[in-house]
Amino acid sequence: MLQIPLRKLDRLTPEPTELDRYEIASRDDIRALQRERLAWSLRHAYQNVPHYRAKFDAAGVTPDSFKDLPDLAKFPFTIKTDLRDNYPFGMFAVPEKDVARIHASSGTTGKPTVVGYTKRDIETWSDVVARSIRAAGGRAGMKVHIAYGYGLFTGGLGAHYGAERLGCTVIPISGGMTERQVQLINDFKPEVIMVTPSYMLAILDEFRKQGLDPRKSSLRIGIFGAEPWTNAMREEIEEAFDLHAVDIYGLSEVMGPGVASECVETKDGLHIWEDHFYPEVINPATGEVLPDGEKGELVFTSLTKEAMPVIRYRTRDLTRLLPGTARSLRRMEKVTGRSDDMMIIRGVNVFPTQIEEKLLSIHDLSLHYQLVLTRDGRMDNMEIQVEARPEASFPAREAATKQLVQSVKDTIGITALVTVLDPGSIERSVGKATRIIDRRPKE
Repeated sequence: MLQIPLRKLDRLTPEPTELDRYEIASRDDIRALQRERLAWSLRHAYQNVPHYRAKFDAAGVTPDSFKDLPDLAKFPFTIKTDLRDNYPFGMFAVPEKDVARIHASSGTTGKPTVVGYTKRDIETWSDVVARSIRAAGGRAGMKVHIAYGYGLFTGGLGAHYGAERLGCTVIPISGGMTERQVQLINDFKPEVIMVTPSYMLAILDEFRKQGLDPRKSSLRIGIFGAEPWTNAMREEIEEAFDLHAVDIYGLSEVMGPGVASECVETKDGLHIWEDHFYPEVINPATGEVLPDGEKGELVFTSLTKEAMPVIRYRTRDLTRLLPGTARSLRRMEKVTGRSDDMMIIRGVNVFPTQIEEKLLSIHDLSLHYQLVLTRDGRMDNMEIQVEARPEASFPAREAATKQLVQSVKDTIGITALVTVLDPGSIERSVGKATRIIDRRPKE
């Protein structure tokens, strides 16, 4: 683990007077606020969104059915297909003239999911992203290099408005043009970078390609989100750049980036900004609400969203809820998998992050990888395509191949084909990395 000098960390840790009051409020005060705001959000959705009125009525509940926080479990879930079925604006709870901004998903698997924001929603979003950047160690006056994509994707503009709200200087480069990313990091000397962790690895490759030492860059804080990544990858990035790597969480249906964030002083899970987003964890098979500490699927209900409230939205992200540490607000364990990313290979559940952890334990293999799924008769097969590190010799590659095959078999329980490729063979993503290529015939 990278040993960060304490003096460096001390400068990043906020004083209590800098924090928003609900970051350090008592649990009783937080729950009281949540009861008040949940009652409003349920009524706002029921009165203004026909979809919610119909679903509540079908489930035999109304906003009056909510008296206390456990009563939320009586209300029906919202899933992504609900948003697509009401495309484009059927989930909006305000007149279109009151919508200040519209974002949408890429829609690569069908109609995009569309989300809207009032001016007040944009203010709230800016506040929670500013809070997240501050929790990561960002401060007013720092320069923030934003390499998330701008446009309909919520990452770029969400990070941008939050950084400006905190009083930072924003460098809005967006994704792509990796050579230029490195040039501007060296020329503009930002202290903070906000980007997907997989694209940070591409930036690292470019530093080395240009013969530059990434540890001598100005970057002190990396805020990474938009895809699952492991603590082992955190250590890899921190060691390479000599910076603090901190996780940020969000999804466009709930708000965008800034729903939860790690604190730099602990890095022990992401504090959920519970004054705006109410979390539950459920059994993904039964829908039963699980107690804090048990792992399951994360569900969110918005507490303050005006344009598009979401009630019990199933995120498909797998995690568990934990008590607060650096803040009073509860934490969610770092998401390292999604229920819809789970592959079932010959009866064994496999997540990409499990493979990633094995790659990080083998020195001659990089973190640029893809999992290719095929089918031979009734049997599914998985090929791990992974790049060798530039310095790895041919004998080292052969040894790494055998080691990975054995490690996956011993710990995950499947036999996978491993193909070690030359550096640069796998296409780099400027946003979320494509980890799974499914070539199995469609049923």
